[in-house]
Amino acid sequence: MLRVHFTGEDLGRTRLAEASPLWETVLSLHRFQRGDGGPLVRSWRRRVHGRLPPDWRLLATLVPPQGYFPDFLTPSVPHRDIREAVERVSRTPRRELRRDLELLDARRARAPFAQALWRGAPGVAARLGAALTAYHAAAIAPSWERIEAQTAGDRSRRASALLADGVEGLLRTLPPALRWRPPVLEVDYPVDQDLVLGGRGLLLVPSFFCLATGITLLNEHHTPTLVYPVEHRPPDDLAVPDGEEECHRVSLAALLGHTRAAVLQALEVTGTTGELAHRVGVLPSSASQHLGVLRRAGLVRTVRHGRTAFHTRTAMGAALAERGWVREPGPPR
Repeated sequence: MLRVHFTGEDLGRTRLAEASPLWETVLSLHRFQRGDGGPLVRSWRRRVHGRLPPDWRLLATLVPPQGYFPDFLTPSVPHRDIREAVERVSRTPRRELRRDLELLDARRARAPFAQALWRGAPGVAARLGAALTAYHAAAIAPSWERIEAQTAGDRSRRASALLADGVEGLLRTLPPALRWRPPVLEVDYPVDQDLVLGGRGLLLVPSFFCLATGITLLNEHHTPTLVYPVEHRPPDDLAVPDGEEECHRVSLAALLGHTRAAVLQALEVTGTTGELAHRVGVLPSSASQHLGVLRRAGLVRTVRHGRTAFHTRTAMGAALAERGWVREPGPPR
């Protein structure tokens, strides 16, 4: 069992992250090699089978079907851009590489690729980066929209609990394998381990390819991170209900303005001002201004947690944004 020990300061510094392309890349190697997971994972495995680049086996040297893989493959600083994430992995100091590689089982540690990483052989870091990039392009990028939809839905539900009941409310809603027993979060885990946050807070990362239990970094000098599994839900049926095409429709953009409409629609998943600015492609100052207008119109609700402001749509805002248009009375009959 993993026991995560919180203080009041840690609760104030706990954050809920978006899906991590690099964590999904690495954890999908578990799922591909083990052949486990539910219907959505099996569907993913069928799509990628036979399409993986040859160097995926180099990654499998470092990531076994289950159990420990080196911390340096999933840096504790989250990156939404896979290129930035891979670049960070490629620049891992040799001291960290060696520290993590020492923890691999003996057979994997003796593999030529692991030995080359240990020695710092010329070009080996670039080859690791190229293998990660190629595997991501073949296995993750084509399915990223589906993966992100699953993690975003989970994040929205957790963020709603955060807005309603604070961090402890969020922790109480985590999957059954993670149990909040104040001041400790207990996690079903293959080894007995304690993670003392010590005022650093915790970064919670939802994951599509994480299965059954949480995963944390072994080295306690990194940002405390806990990856947890999301519930896999069938994609929503987006078909337009019968008869709805006969309604007159008013564009949400025409009603609110293009940028403001985009901000409201981007709030399908609760987010911070910076996250929304990134999703919409505007400056944070612009996003903040539009959020203020939407909040005064009763379409957005904002709750502050520490120094961070979380924004979510109100019921009226969600109703307007649901399909990007609003009903307008039709002609008299």
